[in-house]
Parts: sequence; C-alpha cells; structure tokens
Amino acid sequence: MGLFGNKSEGGLMDVIRCDEQEYLVWKWRPSGEANSTKRENAIRYGSSLRVKDGELAVFVYQQKDGSMQDFIVGPYDQTIKTANFPVLSSIVGAAFGGASPFQAEIYFINLSGNVQVRFGIPYFDVFDPRFLDFAVPMAARGTITFNLTDYKAFIKLNRLINFELEDFNKQIKDAVTKYVKGVITNIPADKGMPVLQMERKLLEINEIIASYLKPRLENDFGVNMKGFDLATIEVDKESEGYAELRKVTAEQTTKTTVAQTDVNIKNLEDMQGINALNMEETLRIQREEAQRAQKLQTETQNISAHQLNQQTEVAKTAAESMGKMGAGGSGGTGGGMMDPGSMMASMAMGGAVGSGMAGAVGGMMQGMNEQKQTPPPPPPQVQYNISVNGQQSGPFGWQQLQQMVQSGQITKDTYVWKQGMANWELAGNVQELSSLFGAVPPPPPPPPAP
Repeated sequence: MGLFGNKSEGGLMDVIRCDEQEYLVWKWRPSGEANSTKRENAIRYGSSLRVKDGELAVFVYQQKDGSMQDFIVGPYDQTIKTANFPVLSSIVGAAFGGASPFQAEIYFINLSGNVQVRFGIPYFDVFDPRFLDFAVPMAARGTITFNLTDYKAFIKLNRLINFELEDFNKQIKDAVTKYVKGVITNIPADKGMPVLQMERKLLEINEIIASYLKPRLENDFGVNMKGFDLATIEVDKESEGYAELRKVTAEQTTKTTVAQTDVNIKNLEDMQGINALNMEETLRIQREEAQRAQKLQTETQNISAHQLNQQTEVAKTAAESMGKMGAGGSGGTGGGMMDPGSMMASMAMGGAVGSGMAGAVGGMMQGMNEQKQTPPPPPPQVQYNISVNGQQSGPFGWQQLQQMVQSGQITKDTYVWKQGMANWELAGNVQELSSLFGAVPPPPPPPPAP
C-alpha cells in the first residue's frame, strides 16, 4: 500500500491506485492509516483514478437509502468524471463547480490472479455399505485453486470492508473440507465403490468431488473454481476396522470364486452330457434311417419279384386258354381250326391284365421311390473373396455368389480366393464353383434390326 500525499480538506487532488502485488480485495486509504474516517473518505471530485488491467475498482457510497456502487474495470487512467460514474453523477452537484468532495470507500479487486488453498482432512470413518459393522479411517489432502470472475456476485456474498484474504481462505478451506469429507463418505454407497479400492480410484473420486464443489463455491462464496487436485486418499491400514473388512472381503471373494468355479464345472459337465446325448440321438437316427432304407430296398425287390410272378401267371393262363381253344376246335364243326377271334381276345385280356398289374406295381414302386427320396444336399458353405477391376471385396457365401453370378457381377473369368488357396484363381477353374455357372443362361440375343 502506497502513500498518496498528505491530504486535508481543500488540499491536493488524490491519485487513487493499488500498488499491492498479492491480494484479492484491497481497500484504498488516502492517509495510509489502518482505519478510515469520514474525513479521510472525502474524495475530491477531479482526483485521478488508475486501475490496471485485470483489476476492478469499486466505489461504495453510503447513502440514506442504502449502499450504492460504481464499478470501474481496468485498464483505466483518467480523472474522475461523472460521465464514467453513473451513481456519482447523482451525488455530486454542479453547484460546487466540480470541486466538492464526496464520501466513498474505494476497493480494488484482483480479477486476474489465482488463489490456491491447501487442505488436509484428518482421519474420518468411511463405511462399506455391504459391511456396515466395520469403520475404515481415511484421510485426504489436496489443493483448490480459484479466482474471481463474477465480481458482482462476489460483492453481494462477501463484505468488502475489513476484508482479509487469510480469513477468506480459511472459510474456503473449511467449506472444501466439509464437502470433500461428505463426498468421500458417501461414494461407496452412491457409486457402488468398495472401500478397499478407493485408494486406486483417486482420479475418479477427484472428478466426482470437483463436479460437486464447483457450483457450491460459486453459490456460497462467489468465486470460480479453476482447479481441484485431490493429492491422496490415505487409509489407516493399522486400524481394526480395516483388518476386519479386509478379512471378510477376502473370505467372501474366496467363496464367490469357489462357487463360480463349481458353477462353471457343472455347466461344463452338463454341456458334455448334452453333447453325448445329442451324439447318441444322432447315431440312433442314422441307424433307423439305414434300417428303413434296407427294409425299403428289400420290399422293392419283393414287389419286383411278385410283379414278375403275376406276369408269368397271366401269360400261363393265356397260353392255357389258347390251348383249350385249339382243342375245342378239333372236335367241333370248325374242322379242327383255331378261332382267331377267341385267340385275340385271350391275348388281349392277358396283356391287359399284365399291363394293369405292371401299372399297379409300377405306381406302388414310384410312390415308394418318392418316399425314400431325400432332400438335395445344402449348398456348400463357402466364403470366397472376389477381385473385380483390381478391387477386392468379400468374403461372400454361396447364396451371395449365386446372386452375383445371376446378375452378371461374377463370371468364369472373375478372380476368386478363399482361405487355404495359395493364389487367386479364375472362378471357372474352381471345381467347387462350377455348379454356379452351369445354370446361368447365355446372354439374350440382340434385338432385331429395325
């Protein structure tokens, strides 16, 4: 704080400025004394005001209707004029010719400097919500950095008169201690964080506390929190609560691990049993299918033999009928000649019967053949990459390849490759893909010329 001249009523004009290096709020006193009087607060209109960049000068006028304030933000170096002081213009009358003094307290506020406060919180109990019988003592240390940005909110929340930075920092420190302690105490329940892991979660806890502190410092003290650094969370590992909690969590972890291992083994055994049952069921189905196919083949052979026997019987009956017709003709009036009409009728009847039997047997055979037909095998499960004009794409499955062949995107001259092939190969040379191109119709003929 500098000396700005020995001023008395009607003396020299004042030079109002702040020469302090480290401060947050500093009150200007023209006489340099610790306490101001109304006489010393009588500022002569026309005095010089100097406000550095990053500073704010606050003129406080105590009037009958309450305090009024003018704010001058630096940089500013001019003579005090009513044009720059809206409140002052209503106080200083023109009747005195601009030489009348006015009562005001002047405060300088540092808007550019940062204030750092260190804090240390002694051991306090933290409980794991799963084991509320064990209190674990914890301590915390760190720093908080703040500055002033909203000076009107700061002035509204804090008294400028007799402002002491040390006292203000103590208030900040007490508030930070309260908030940090409260957040750490509730983190295990709010965030599901085990107490024994909190030392390793320092960065995560730091972010939680910072997000909680910032709005509260702004609302309670009018300061802007620029940074919060939680340096350490220290656990009292010699305490009984820590030892008991560590023991019970270790036992629980062991039991959980054993139980999970048992579950995994049981699941593995169940899976193996299911696989074995599936294998047995598959083999049973295969055996039944083989037996059914063998039975069907045997029945087919029996039906073929029966069909042949029936045809033989029909032919035999027809032959006998023809013989009887011949015998009957020799003793009759026909002079021993065979009746051609009867012979043809017998042959026709025998052929019809044989054809009918053959048709019936053939129909039965066709039905049985249809029953024993199995669906066609599924297309091979292929995964090929293709290269078109030097651009590689894929891999593509069988249906995708089939669609691409049908749309003309892939031809026999398209290079393909899949895992296991040494080099790219033309699609037409890959045996696995040959069926893709067999069903592709040739390109349509060109339209007729007009």
